[in-house]
Amino acid sequence: VRLVESGGGLVQAGGSLRLSCTASGITFDRFAMGWFRQIAGKEREFVAAISWNGDTAHYPDFREGRFSISRDNAKNTVYLQSNSLKPEDTAVYYCAAVSDAGRIDYEEEYEYDYWGQGTQVTVSS
Repeated sequence: VRLVESGGGLVQAGGSLRLSCTASGITFDRFAMGWFRQIAGKEREFVAAISWNGDTAHYPDFREGRFSISRDNAKNTVYLQSNSLKPEDTAVYYCAAVSDAGRIDYEEEYEYDYWGQGTQVTVSS
């Protein structure tokens, strides 16, 4: 199983990025997908999750409408659109996969079966 994130980089405050995560070695549409991030010196935190078919998404409160998750099952890829980025959004962003049991509120790290290596997002002020 392999999850490979891409799309990270350096962006100015107020800018946008679209992160991608492409999966291989799993039957993609049998997995809910999530995004997490880890800010330096802090624990990894939940950013977004999406159901196997893309119909339902789940976000934490801090999202403030700035993050949006989507997926394309034909491409085995999940996306995270990040808008109005702030310096405090600087982090390593990870995608993760969980065998879908009909829930969408997968917010905890331990619930996920597979993880990518992460992609760095740096937001300059």
